[in-house]
Amino acid sequence: MLRFAANLSWLFQEWSFLDRFAAAADAGFTAVEYLFPYEYPPEEIARRLEQHKLKQVLFNLAPGDFAAGERGIAVFPERRDEFRAAIATGLTYARATGTPRLHLMAGIASGKRALASYRDAIKFACEEAGRESIEITIEPINNRDIPGYLLNDFGLAARVIQDLKLPNLKLQFDIYHRQILHGDVAKGLETLLPITGHIQIASVPLRQEPTTGELADRQILKTIERLGYQGYIGCEYRPAAGTLEGLGWMKKVSALRHD
Repeated sequence: MLRFAANLSWLFQEWSFLDRFAAAADAGFTAVEYLFPYEYPPEEIARRLEQHKLKQVLFNLAPGDFAAGERGIAVFPERRDEFRAAIATGLTYARATGTPRLHLMAGIASGKRALASYRDAIKFACEEAGRESIEITIEPINNRDIPGYLLNDFGLAARVIQDLKLPNLKLQFDIYHRQILHGDVAKGLETLLPITGHIQIASVPLRQEPTTGELADRQILKTIERLGYQGYIGCEYRPAAGTLEGLGWMKKVSALRHD
C-alpha cells in the first residue's frame, strides 16, 4: 500500500509553519517531512507531532546559510567543525521527534577535493547517526534547480553508497530530479530501490501536483508498489492553486491496487 508524507516546507504554506502540522492531519496525512526545523525548539515540534498523531519521516541536516544560497557544506573541508556541529544539532532534533532518517545535502562545488570532503562527511554523519539507529540519505539534485550542485548524478550517488558500504547510508530517490537528470524513472526505481531509503514525488517540469505533468505518475506509483517499497513517499511539490485544492490527485491514485 502506498503511503504519502506531506512536505510541510512545500505544502500548506497558507498556514504558519507550526500550524501546518494540524492542517496536514486535518487533510488526512499521517506522516510529514520538511526541509529544516531549526527555527523552532525540538520539543515544540515533537509536541505538534504527538498532538496530531503524525509520524515525522525526514528532514534535512543544516546546509549552511540557506538564505544566502548555500545548499550544503559537506563539500568544504575547511568547514568541518561547522559541519560536525550541524550533525549534532540534527541528531538532537531527530531524537526529540523520532525521525528515522536525515538528508545530508552535499553543497555547490566540483572537483576531487570537494568529492573527497563529501565522502568523509558522509562517513562521519553515518557513524554518528548509526549510534541512534538513524539513516543518512543522499539525494541527486538537478543543476537546473541548484546550479553547480555536486551530487547531480544518480550513478555517482550509487557509486558513493556502494563504495562506502555503510549500512545506514541510503539513496533519496526524487522522481522529479530523476526525470530531469536522466529520465528512465521506472528503470531507475527497479535498479536502485535496494539502496533507496526514501522516495519523493512531484510532476515534471513545473514541480506541481503529481499526475499533472509530462510523466505517467500513476504508472510510476504502480511500479513503486509492485517493487514492494514499504516507506513513505514525500509530497515535495509546489501546489498550483492552493494545497487543499490540489490534493485530488491522491484520490486518483488511491485505487492503484484495484486496477
